[in-house]
Amino acid sequence: MLLIKRIMKSDVVRCVSCWIGAQYIRFVYATTRWQVLGAEIPRAFWEKGEPFILAFWHGRLLMMPHCWDLTIPIHMLISQHRDGLLIADTVAHFGINTVSGSSSRGGTNALRTMVKHLKAGKCVGVTPDGPRGPRMRSSKGIITVAKLSGAPVIPATYATTNGQILRSWDRFLLAWPFSKGVIIWGSPIKIPAGADTEAMEKARQSVEKSLNSITAEADRLTNRELLEATPHCTAP
Repeated sequence: MLLIKRIMKSDVVRCVSCWIGAQYIRFVYATTRWQVLGAEIPRAFWEKGEPFILAFWHGRLLMMPHCWDLTIPIHMLISQHRDGLLIADTVAHFGINTVSGSSSRGGTNALRTMVKHLKAGKCVGVTPDGPRGPRMRSSKGIITVAKLSGAPVIPATYATTNGQILRSWDRFLLAWPFSKGVIIWGSPIKIPAGADTEAMEKARQSVEKSLNSITAEADRLTNRELLEATPHCTAP
């Protein structure tokens, strides 16, 4: 195990691994028959050039590059941990930019950077339960970014008929090729600039509820066993 960790620290190995990962994502997308529900929701913002915050659970990260219109610039919030670097290098193959930080490391600077991008008319993407959970529970950070920037949060998710739910903290869905898949977009959630603590908590709950609802619907449509959020946990 120690040898594997040492190997993965190699820049060459990491670059090759991320390239392979990107090709796998492309292969899965190309061999899957996709149905997109709610596609008109992000399209309306894209066509008007209006920024928004893409929100999706960490466990549904794999196919997110192909849920997005890659002609539209987006900056994804990625943690500074080693796993985060692997994700950043992988999504870079799709032209996706990253903002480095998380709730535990670089959070304040990352928040400022995301607000700056949104006010400049660029979209940002956030996994509100990342990078370490609790699973399918939204943190307050995404609500703070939405409040300060004035940009709405738009939830999104995906599921496929063929794939494996890994035994990781986020129950990561590893989609397999030659599947049927569904991508679902939720309705925009707007947080008023003058929102107080109670209003922000309600908005956090709305984001969490919407993401869990569309994820359950995606799993239902692809005949997957429904996943549950980490129980008896209050989001930070």
